[in-house]
Amino acid sequence: MASPAFEDIVEDFEFLEDWEDRYRYVIDQGKAMEPLPDALKVPATKVDGCASQVWLHPTIEGGVFRFDGESDAMIVRGLIAVLKALYNDLPVAEVPVVDARAELARLGLNDHLSAQRSNGLRAMIERIGKVAAAHV
Repeated sequence: MASPAFEDIVEDFEFLEDWEDRYRYVIDQGKAMEPLPDALKVPATKVDGCASQVWLHPTIEGGVFRFDGESDAMIVRGLIAVLKALYNDLPVAEVPVVDARAELARLGLNDHLSAQRSNGLRAMIERIGKVAAAHV
């Protein structure tokens, strides 16, 4: 069920054996994202439950889900990039049924993130699911 962009990340992770290299890869994915305009960093787009500042701005056009995001923490910005690869360009009806936990487990992220980061990641996934479910 994962998108081709997410499958690319899975393949890249298979070549990176060292977790420091994988963290660097995730951070690089975040660095490659366009910054979220300051005008979109408002309370309505802020994700509660994250240790760092996180904003997600979803859009749905023609029944297709997309979101952009930003964080003040580089690793979290990278996690946003991973979630974008997982969810962006899916039909909005498919977004709530994506088993993000299972997909992310394929990367081994569940075992290598701190409890705070895991909670923040869960909060981002919940926000994405709620937004999409409201438009189904």
